[in-house]
Amino acid sequence: MLASEESNVRRADVLAIAAHRDDVEQTCGGTLLRMAARGLRSAILDLTRGEAGTRGTAEDRAREASEAARLLGVGHREALDLPDGAIENSLENRKKIVRVLREVRPRVVILPYWQARHPDHAIVATLGYEACFLSGLAKVETGTAPHRPFKIVYASLYADVRPSFIVDITPFIEQRHAALMAYKSQYANQDAGSALFVPEEEIRERTFAEARHYGLLAGVKYGEPFVQKEVGLVDDLTLLPVQSI
Repeated sequence: MLASEESNVRRADVLAIAAHRDDVEQTCGGTLLRMAARGLRSAILDLTRGEAGTRGTAEDRAREASEAARLLGVGHREALDLPDGAIENSLENRKKIVRVLREVRPRVVILPYWQARHPDHAIVATLGYEACFLSGLAKVETGTAPHRPFKIVYASLYADVRPSFIVDITPFIEQRHAALMAYKSQYANQDAGSALFVPEEEIRERTFAEARHYGLLAGVKYGEPFVQKEVGLVDDLTLLPVQSI
């Protein structure tokens, strides 16, 4: 495959960046399914490979991530080699993300919310934001043309904050759940980590309840929440997508 052909394969309208394989499935998998249904291309960049996880191996997670991406209709997925559990916001790591941004050239980037219990998640919010800025600087050499995404949004499902907007994932809730459960090494019942992980039989109830909560806020059955830092611009009030009453 020629380099130009490979680049075209990787191109995406939406790129979700996450610390770990299975983060995207939990927080914005339904949104990626909706984008695919609209004919938009999506991609996932996992920054670590899961080598420090209590359950499974990096190889297990790679196979499961590939299957989950297929179920989500994602055209391209890759993982960097940042240390699991010890991600740092360094220039070297920003440049690793810049390389992917310039190859995928997304219009929208989804990042984890900037406050989180897991330190990797919080760091990735800042690391990803700064990489998006760096990616637009022509003098930062990576062998590919500069590119800066038009919009960055933050997946806030696990954050105790009011969403800026919610994506209706009602038609995709079952496929979203199937993509999450593709990670059998993580979510199937087993002795390893049994005191830390939710029992398999409760995962569906919990994830559907969360999606139902956010859906109710927007007047739909199931939803995924997002936060944006910028004030939005509206040209026509009659085209606002949300019904308030």
